[in-house]
Amino acid sequence: MITVEARAAEFACSPKRAPTFARGSMATLWDEDGHEYIDCGASFGVGNLGHCNPAIVDAIGSQARELIHVGPAFGTTAKETFVGKLLSVAPRNLERVFLSNSGSEAVEAAIKFARAATGRTKIVAAMRGFHGRTMGALSATWRKEFREPFEPLVPGFVHVPFNDVDALRRAVDQGTAAVLLEAVQGEGGVHVASPEYLPAAREICDRAGALLILDEVQTGMGRTGRLFAVERWGVEPDLLTLAKSLAGGVPIGATLATQDVERAFKGSHNSTFGGNPLACAAGSAAIDYTVRERLWERAERLGGDAITRLRSLDAPSVREVRGLGLMIGIELRGKSAPVLQAMQEEGVLAIGGGSSVVRLLPPLVIPEAQWSRAIDVLGRALTNG
Repeated sequence: MITVEARAAEFACSPKRAPTFARGSMATLWDEDGHEYIDCGASFGVGNLGHCNPAIVDAIGSQARELIHVGPAFGTTAKETFVGKLLSVAPRNLERVFLSNSGSEAVEAAIKFARAATGRTKIVAAMRGFHGRTMGALSATWRKEFREPFEPLVPGFVHVPFNDVDALRRAVDQGTAAVLLEAVQGEGGVHVASPEYLPAAREICDRAGALLILDEVQTGMGRTGRLFAVERWGVEPDLLTLAKSLAGGVPIGATLATQDVERAFKGSHNSTFGGNPLACAAGSAAIDYTVRERLWERAERLGGDAITRLRSLDAPSVREVRGLGLMIGIELRGKSAPVLQAMQEEGVLAIGGGSSVVRLLPPLVIPEAQWSRAIDVLGRALTNG
């Protein structure tokens, strides 16, 4: 049952009076009263391909006429096709895929695989990191307001400052199963890993015999100006998690692993709806569309232009503008809620990344005119605030 309190908590970093939407098309949403909005975050990073992208709609319709669901003990042509496409674009050392329904589930699977494959229990994660709200993923998440109501959480998790190589080196020892990191901390305020951080994490893990898990639930599939954010660092993880935009808006999660992890794994793990044919068909269409249109290149160009414009603003309220591609955070000297509300009143939707950060996660297909207008609206909200 969804309570009023739970619903309110979900929108704690959103403007007041969040609209109720009736329909959407690419980067545009319409509420139940017919008001039009530009989506620069309402999909929480799911909408890389926009709302109701025809390629996704057609794939879902075609698959629904063929097969909607069978249990995970059986294969389907939709799942086989999707897994093949995913592995063809993923980091080359990752050759195994476990499918689930969400980013939290993908992270849960990665944690279980790491513990079972290494025989160790300790997981080292980063402060400000966000990995989900199920119990294992929440244990790896830093923010106390997410954690405290549900404690005690899963034991064995340690948090260190993000981008602090020395702290990471001190924390990882012979009892460490894995280090779990984001290349860009999204919920934590759009903090980008330094050039040396992920390579150092790889070296530290190798030296201790630990696994490196990269959470690309939000950064994956073109969002940061590369198909996968980790490409910028030239690092090969042992496990990689994906979800959000992976199937163009249909719920899906994927945990990718090396053959070594699979061979060392002991135990069992499964998901009733993981690899659902509808989700897999949508995922295949999403990968095809993303690669055909080279959306990561568009994200790099539009995001770079926007960051330059935002950094040039004469806005004393802005402390810092940071990000990669179309994953942008504007850290303010005050609260983000008034800025988000001002933007919403002008028909542009963004979200928070903590209480003082405005986060932009527009569809990678957003028309340039809409994106330019959204940045104009944000600029006014920042300079008038």
